[in-house]
Amino acid sequence: MSKWKIYLIVLITLVGGIAAASFTIAPYVPQLPAISGEPFRLGLDLQGGIHLVYEADVSDINSFERDSAMQGLRDVIERRVNLFGVTEPLVQTQGDGDTRRLIVELAGVFDPAQAIDLIGKTPYLEFRELQGILTEEVVEQEEEGSQEEVVMEFIATPLTGRYLERADLEFGQFNEPIISLQFNEEGAEIFEELTARNLQKPLAIYLDGQLLQAPIVQGVIVGGRAQITGQFTLEEARQVVRDLNAGALPVSIELISQNSVGPALGTVSLQQSLKAGITGLVLVMVFMILFYRVPGVLASLALVFYLVFLLAILKLILVTFTLAGIAGLILSVGMAVDANILIFSRMREELKEGKRFGIAVQEGFRRAWPSIRDGNITTLLVAAILFWFGTSFVRGFALTLSIGILLSMLSAMFVTKTLLFAFVNTKLEKIAKLWV
Repeated sequence: MSKWKIYLIVLITLVGGIAAASFTIAPYVPQLPAISGEPFRLGLDLQGGIHLVYEADVSDINSFERDSAMQGLRDVIERRVNLFGVTEPLVQTQGDGDTRRLIVELAGVFDPAQAIDLIGKTPYLEFRELQGILTEEVVEQEEEGSQEEVVMEFIATPLTGRYLERADLEFGQFNEPIISLQFNEEGAEIFEELTARNLQKPLAIYLDGQLLQAPIVQGVIVGGRAQITGQFTLEEARQVVRDLNAGALPVSIELISQNSVGPALGTVSLQQSLKAGITGLVLVMVFMILFYRVPGVLASLALVFYLVFLLAILKLILVTFTLAGIAGLILSVGMAVDANILIFSRMREELKEGKRFGIAVQEGFRRAWPSIRDGNITTLLVAAILFWFGTSFVRGFALTLSIGILLSMLSAMFVTKTLLFAFVNTKLEKIAKLWV
């Protein structure tokens, strides 16, 4: 038995424990600093916040453009709610047909009036022309000097999103992304005037007061059709097209439901769910130790490794914890215990047949693996379906469950196996009461 495996398990557990400490300790000892920097991200139900449901009317938009219009609206609203400084706002669309819904969840935000006022506006697209160039003196503290920074100042023009028929993504002769704009008849006249007096100058495009692009006017554009070229990546060009269409195809939204979760209620939910999880884990460990003796102790150690490593991974990939997600995590603990039970049961059968300890352990894992594999694969398939078709809370449950299942197999087939093989050729392996 190689000692490096034991050292690796101990090292991973220590590193994972440090990474997960801010989540497991902070809720009960808030005066302690977060050991691993930023704490875990908590969802609306655990942190408190605002849940808003909007109804979007897309009846005036062509059916083949509705999905794109809703996506553009979602992007605009997400950009607006970022002004609150929310760590991970949830903005999603639902439904089909003429009427669709926009769901907005702002964890940690407790002023519904301010949120509704900011969100409840139709995306506003405008074109601004250059008024002048300003210079500002910027002091650099490190070098104790100063330098001038050039700032371009733009002013509003009559050209707004109401004159833009749509924006499209096209490709040039070298397959580079190009953004095309098509204005209506009235907008084409305004655009022609703007381009005529702004030759070789930037014409800025703003959405909700934020600068999207400031392309240079290369010539007078007649007919209302223009192109924006530049060093775009494909995804950047698609994003700009969505933003432009969000302003060109304004989708009116109406608030139909709002729900606030107070911070106190969120804290209580978090503490109760953590206490339930810890209580369940302790009871499982007690059962495993009483029923399986030394293998139960080893399984409990494997569970500690599993939980610490799982929390560290969930923090590393920036998962937002919700009550449903914690439920998926706790359920995956049950799956991990189930794998150990299958292994120990097969190992006991081998020992009762008089086989040596090392062979019994090896055969126990070999015989239990098909059942562990098939059971976990079917659960993973169900979790994948829930994640693909489910809403945000269901997806959180499916994600934590899936990650937990994968780690539970690693815990059982590597950690538990390594700990059991550490007893091969020792005096303890000969004491039958410890194993059967």
